[in-house]
Amino acid sequence: MNQEEIAAKNYVQNVYDTVVKRNPNETEFHQAVKEILDSLVPVIAKHPKYKQHGILERMVEPERLISFRVPWVDDQGAVQVNRGFRVQFNSAIGPYKGGLRFHPSVNASIIKFLGFEQTLKNSLTGQPIGGGKGGSDFDPKGKSEGEVMRFTQSFMTELYKYIGSDIDVPAGDIGVSGREIGYMFGQYKRIRGGNEAGVLTGKNILFGGSLARTEATGYGAVYFVNEMLQSKGLSFEDSTVVISGSGNVSIYAIQKATQLGAKVVACSDSNGYVYDKDGIKFETVQRLKEVERKRISEYVNEHPSAVYVEGCQNIWTIPCDIALPCATQNEINEASARLLVANGVKAIGEGANMPSTLEAIDVFLQNDVLFGPAKAANAGGVAVSALEMAQNSMRYQWHFHEVDDKLHEIMKNIYRNSVAAAQEYGYPGNLVVGANIAGFIKVADSMIAQGVI
Repeated sequence: MNQEEIAAKNYVQNVYDTVVKRNPNETEFHQAVKEILDSLVPVIAKHPKYKQHGILERMVEPERLISFRVPWVDDQGAVQVNRGFRVQFNSAIGPYKGGLRFHPSVNASIIKFLGFEQTLKNSLTGQPIGGGKGGSDFDPKGKSEGEVMRFTQSFMTELYKYIGSDIDVPAGDIGVSGREIGYMFGQYKRIRGGNEAGVLTGKNILFGGSLARTEATGYGAVYFVNEMLQSKGLSFEDSTVVISGSGNVSIYAIQKATQLGAKVVACSDSNGYVYDKDGIKFETVQRLKEVERKRISEYVNEHPSAVYVEGCQNIWTIPCDIALPCATQNEINEASARLLVANGVKAIGEGANMPSTLEAIDVFLQNDVLFGPAKAANAGGVAVSALEMAQNSMRYQWHFHEVDDKLHEIMKNIYRNSVAAAQEYGYPGNLVVGANIAGFIKVADSMIAQGVI
């Protein structure tokens, strides 16, 4: 390591230390910042302008963090209170763009880590969108339709003040599907008047949604992993795949992987996982989760050859060629990573946001496992959200195959750009470093061009 690299490493460490000091106890945010900043050492060493312009110091500090009360009335007439968040992290390359997550675990740390990651992810898509994220500690599970509607309407009654088609465009995430987006869109129109279709993405196809948006994140993750596999002469054909989760991302990753000739043998929800040696049936999972809103354990009632196991963490004990963690953050720890490697895993594609711990990522990289990091592999959802925004602006709707073709090309470009950046900065084949650098440079150069703001 030369003097420039040593100086850059010390500078990056100082920035990280300041983040930890300013944001105590926000472990998820610390983790995301460390993973990204460590990757940027060779960039800072080669381009001192980023230090001179204080780019790192500015990028780790959100432009705006909004926290608000969300009161609503349950079916028993009792008043409930949740907390809502929106982080508008970086608008250097476009309006803030990122999902809303409704889950009991949501807090400022999680929203900030998601928003920080989203900034680079959105940059990687090549679309003119900045980074944002939001949500609430509200849990839609077990709530009636009326309760979900009343909560989302109350949530939007505060959120509407901060969003707009050229300002901040939220979408869905964990716990927020087309149902919740529809209720929020209706409330936004009630308050603001008019029909600003571009203010939210992930809408129903009947009122401004995009075909292929529902499938986009799952499809995109498979497209990205397929690029990794093909670079080594491998493919999904005849591969055994384990996919965690059974939400939107997981469902359509199951479908696309199966279409490419793989056998998906397991999926999960927060209670446990299903193993089907004959291959998970996409149609059953889709109906159970999207239509009937049931737990994944119900799968075995229709497929006797399948078994249900309590506890979702143990899904990574199942031997597989390809693992697609599509559930939530930090679901693969170091022990799970070592077990996956021992069982012969060849490729990991992160469909969820930050599903692997830093220690787990090190295990994969040290053992030459092909690894697609979340900000690259799961960028398909926000890429198609940006395409939805474009269609709303044109008052036009593309056919499914047109959107899917655009998505496929975007994922190929993300892969190529990540590979090229890793190669240029001395980390050939390391897509964690490559994706971080490729996403960072576009945002950083835009910030410099716009002055100190």
